[in-house]
Amino acid sequence: MLHMRHLLTAAVITTAAVTLAACSSTNNPFGSFSTSSAPSAPTTPLPPPSLRAEEIVGRWGLASYHRDQDRARTETAARGQCSQPYGIDRSPSGGVMILGHDNPAKQDMAIKGSYENKTYIGPGPTPASGDDREVVSFDGKVLILKWVDPEIAGRYGIMVLVRCGAEGTAPARTARAKRPAVPAPADGEQPPPQ
Repeated sequence: MLHMRHLLTAAVITTAAVTLAACSSTNNPFGSFSTSSAPSAPTTPLPPPSLRAEEIVGRWGLASYHRDQDRARTETAARGQCSQPYGIDRSPSGGVMILGHDNPAKQDMAIKGSYENKTYIGPGPTPASGDDREVVSFDGKVLILKWVDPEIAGRYGIMVLVRCGAEGTAPARTARAKRPAVPAPADGEQPPPQ
């Protein structure tokens, strides 16, 4: 009987120790018993992005690729899309209005810097979130964007945007000079030399 009492006491003590340990963990749903604090967000502000909204507002030819060796060919294909340009507009919030993934309506997107000195375009203030695109490169004429989420990147590829001409302009065409009208010869006359 004494042996049973010792086993029962040991079981109660072990159960109490496990319960107390669970109460002090960070997974405690009650929170008030937690002895550790969650990591705090960095207090320094995010670095500025490498580009500004006004630099990318406009009309763009758009194409995408999945393999690096296809980049040059894709850039050429994007230039050919200026007859049906992809528009990037200024948003009321100071960002840009562009299409997201799987949504036919333009969305307000922020341009965000990050502590890793990368620039992202996407909804919300947090850089590198799942709906963001990383700015791979931008030289003023060609903008290359890569989706952060691997699943979305697998579907859409790496986006290549090539700036189209100014609004309402068409490629320069050379006009041909008109020839003066030559009267038709009367019956039996020879036509004049040209």
